[in-house]
Amino acid sequence: MYLNTIKPAPGSRPPSKRVGRGIGSGLGKTCGRGHKGQKSRSGGSPARGFEGGQMPLQRRIPKFGFQSRKNRTRAELSLKHLNHFHGQRVTLELLQQNRLVRQWVTQLKIVGNTGLEVPVTLAGLEVSKGARAAVEAHGGVVEAPS
Repeated sequence: MYLNTIKPAPGSRPPSKRVGRGIGSGLGKTCGRGHKGQKSRSGGSPARGFEGGQMPLQRRIPKFGFQSRKNRTRAELSLKHLNHFHGQRVTLELLQQNRLVRQWVTQLKIVGNTGLEVPVTLAGLEVSKGARAAVEAHGGVVEAPS
């Protein structure tokens, strides 16, 4: 063991610096801030991202794209994923329990017109025209969303 390898016990915290407590403390008078200048003043620190007047990084990089906040709660599901629910009443909760749809989804639309091979009842879900025709062609029912 060497002095330069000693560390405080896990979970312990070193005592906080007590500044402005006289010359003998080593942090008296200027309290470790030096003389004059922006960083010696109270509240004297530049804004986050400030680069001394140079064009900041977040303004130099080109901007593109847009992400709608509505898309965080909406999703689409292909018709072929409903083959597991033969003759069942398919709701958003059932699809979430079977991990076909994420938990934070509140609006779901069934899309596609091929891939369905079993009759199902869709309750409370939005359905595209092609998906509606495919469900009804296989003897299924589409209930209006509430």
